[in-house]
Amino acid sequence: MTMALPDDSGKHWAGRGGDAPVRFGFLLVPSFTLIGFGAAVDPLRLANVAARRTLYECITLTMDGAPVRSSAGICVQPDMAAVDAKNLDAVIVIGPNPLPAAGTEPIIHWLRTLAAKGVSLGGVDTGSYFLACAGLLDGHRSTIHWEDMDALLDRFPRLVVSNKIYEVDRDRCSCSGGIAPVEMMIHLIGLGSGGRKVAAAVAEYLIYERRGPDERQRTSLRDVSGASHPKLVEAIKLMECNIEEPLSMEELAAHMQFSARQLERLFRDSLNCTPRQYYLQLRLERARQLLTRTNRPIADIVMACGFVSFAHFSHRYHAGFGISPSAERRRQVGDGEKTPRPPS
Repeated sequence: MTMALPDDSGKHWAGRGGDAPVRFGFLLVPSFTLIGFGAAVDPLRLANVAARRTLYECITLTMDGAPVRSSAGICVQPDMAAVDAKNLDAVIVIGPNPLPAAGTEPIIHWLRTLAAKGVSLGGVDTGSYFLACAGLLDGHRSTIHWEDMDALLDRFPRLVVSNKIYEVDRDRCSCSGGIAPVEMMIHLIGLGSGGRKVAAAVAEYLIYERRGPDERQRTSLRDVSGASHPKLVEAIKLMECNIEEPLSMEELAAHMQFSARQLERLFRDSLNCTPRQYYLQLRLERARQLLTRTNRPIADIVMACGFVSFAHFSHRYHAGFGISPSAERRRQVGDGEKTPRPPS
């Protein structure tokens, strides 16, 4: 029986103690997500406001000290080069969108140097990818933006990766991007010298309703699909859980204790499509995600998304997206990078 390690995360994010502020370095990787950066930094600023003293210092870094452009095209002037930053208590990597195809070695080397010095490390959005490349997430729980989860696990299949909005495990933290850093940083503030009172004040300043670490990243089915009928939500969940080996309409209806005709009527009345059409679109969207966000062979993607042959898959894909899967992959390779998410 494996015993769980005690959660001593608090001591890793409290800095040097006493009145010394906790020094957070934020490494901005080219094409970093601007919203993730702001959502990580501002809670620390507001913690200082709430405490009426400097609990945290924030230092912006790039590897060479030069200005860096975000995925939204906005250029940021850092405080200094990463190697010139001294006495850092924690470093958060603000990851890029998309994941880089090359040029990660200097970052990896620097992160390993920090880890050897006992600096606490974290990642925002795809920032945890760099920690994984450095071997610094081994034995730690972690997370990453849901669109890049397959790419992370394909390369590092032994990592413990969750779909939670954030993870804090001892001296490592990671979150999914978007506004999730707000939640993660409020949690870290609560662990540190600010305590729960300051953390609660920060949430109030931000007019932010806290969700907690157990919340999942993806939007609820009710919000995404407009589904309001509980049986419709149940049907879509069953579809999402059976992508590789799709259920027949009869099997789906039987699971729901419906007839096939009732199931058909439910989808037409609620979503203006048949259950077959909806199921096919789910599988195609999953295939597109794997094509554009991972390096999996197309033959593996065909099987992973429940298609009986490449010809059938290619025909359906072209009909759905106006491009063949092979052309989609060639375009990805030709661009030298994975297809980005909407800029932030």
